[in-house]
Amino acid sequence: RVTRVVSESDTDFSIRIKDVHSEDIGTYYCVKFSKSLGGEEVFQHGKGTEVSVLAKPTHPVVSGPSRRARPGQSVSATCTAGGFFPKDISVKWLKDRAPISAQQPQITPGRTKSSYDMSSTVTMTLQEDDVRSQLVCEVRHPTLMAPLKGMYQLSQALRVPPSVRVVADPPSPVEVNKTVNFTCHVKGFYPENVAVTWLENRTEMKVENTSLLVETPRGLFELRSLVEVKAMEEKNGSVFTCRVVHDAQNPISERAVLWIAAPAR
Repeated sequence: RVTRVVSESDTDFSIRIKDVHSEDIGTYYCVKFSKSLGGEEVFQHGKGTEVSVLAKPTHPVVSGPSRRARPGQSVSATCTAGGFFPKDISVKWLKDRAPISAQQPQITPGRTKSSYDMSSTVTMTLQEDDVRSQLVCEVRHPTLMAPLKGMYQLSQALRVPPSVRVVADPPSPVEVNKTVNFTCHVKGFYPENVAVTWLENRTEMKVENTSLLVETPRGLFELRSLVEVKAMEEKNGSVFTCRVVHDAQNPISERAVLWIAAPAR
């Protein structure tokens, strides 16, 4: 990429550098040597010409925590960009277009000569409504006409456990041989990964009557599961448990007891 401006000239040793890279940053000297019996020696040289190369930062990348957290817990997100010159750079964080405070960006030497890398971290407390929230990292640098933006959806860091409630229809006590519908309402959870099982006195039941997932206007999910039970006398006092496993977490269980009205003695 380096050529003579006037080729084969004995007086003009100017050079031209094409496709300038950040590696070309430095001080350039035109040096005159004198020949002697001992070899070549430096006779004189100029004061040097300093060359600096403006380099734009790479597009910022925002990464979140390795594990999901519940509402009320704190999480950190990090914005990184690199390969820029000069060193001056600024970072602005926004959550749903509103500025939020963050640590001063950390500037470190880059992978190439005379380039720099940047890392900025912000910490916040999660809320249920953050399932629809977006983080934006805005990077400003002298080489940029407009800031570069990296984005991160806070839903990637959020876990909202469900509320679980079991309702019996009709409620106990019921007449013998009556059909009772036990409904398990699983509401307000995120993400949508959930598994529902029923147990009768600690024995798992085969249940296929589970509704489809429904997304609420808040971005959370809900569903319901129904099991039908015939109120035979031998089932008096039986415990029916709805067990919900959400996003591979510990199960959440709720139960209801079937009572028979005036069972035979």
